[in-house]
Amino acid sequence: MKIKFLLSVLAIVSLILVQHNISSRNITNKIGYNIGDEAPEIKLSKPDSTILTLSSFKGNYIILDFWASWCGPCRRENPNKVNTYNQFKDKTFKNGKKLMMFSVSLDRNYESWVAAIKQDNLYWENHVSDLAAWQSVAARSYNVNSIPANFLINDEQIILAKNIRGEAMNLKLTELLEK
Repeated sequence: MKIKFLLSVLAIVSLILVQHNISSRNITNKIGYNIGDEAPEIKLSKPDSTILTLSSFKGNYIILDFWASWCGPCRRENPNKVNTYNQFKDKTFKNGKKLMMFSVSLDRNYESWVAAIKQDNLYWENHVSDLAAWQSVAARSYNVNSIPANFLINDEQIILAKNIRGEAMNLKLTELLEK
């Protein structure tokens, strides 16, 4: 009787360990550009030529924004981005996290890129580009085929939303605020 009981307990413990092992493996997300995927790394130059990586902001919520100075819809969307950033930059998100903007330009011309940052009051420091336009490594990693495009990334670098703007972005960010 005791042996049957011990064997049953041992079987249950083994099952729990196997289940835990399977669950642990499922936590690891694939790297990709879809909602639920781990955001691909971006490593590009800022206007001052220093290198900036997306992963350096892990632990914060990130609006990853793809745009260009020559893109009319992007330039018209920029005031909305500035308003969203102003509204949420000092707020505390789940687990005490902050919001960061990470802007990737699909420009080819350095002067046009930098001038548009100033003209549109995109005053956050996290602007990068490889000046490769549609051949940008970052744009290809995120399957960006039209701009403006954006990705909302959580503190664990998981993509939460894609291509939401204006009030839709503000509502999503409000959901993520610490209660």
